[in-house]
Amino acid sequence: MDSLDKAILGIIQSDFPITKRPYADIGARVGLDEHEVLDRVKALVERNVIRRIGANFNSNRLGWHSTLCAAKVPEASMDEFVAEVNAHPGVTHNYLRNHDLNIWFTMIGPSQEDVARSLTAITEKTGIPILNLPAEKLFKIKVDFAMNDEKPS
Repeated sequence: MDSLDKAILGIIQSDFPITKRPYADIGARVGLDEHEVLDRVKALVERNVIRRIGANFNSNRLGWHSTLCAAKVPEASMDEFVAEVNAHPGVTHNYLRNHDLNIWFTMIGPSQEDVARSLTAITEKTGIPILNLPAEKLFKIKVDFAMNDEKPS
């Protein structure tokens, strides 16, 4: 990545403009036009440097419930299980881990009951039980990855 890519990433992760033309605004800050910024972002997505661009909301402040989930998924059932998990709109992300409980994901919903219904539906469809691990205490950590201190050239 060059200094322009790093500058764009720094803005996207910490100061994304909520405007009608955010990529034009990012471009104005780093000395590129909107199309150049979009081309760079697309290239970063294709190289898996960027996984996702989206807002993060505090589900608790919105009155919603979130939970961490884990499941022991046999290798032969992995694709089917993950597809079913990902089909639920309340799933924010999931991970494959090197552990007996090898699939971990988070889910949010309007209520504990709604989340429990979704987890039950996944188990009924896949036959795989899900461990529901709601937080007892919330620790919200903001993570930004420092790109560099250079100014784009």
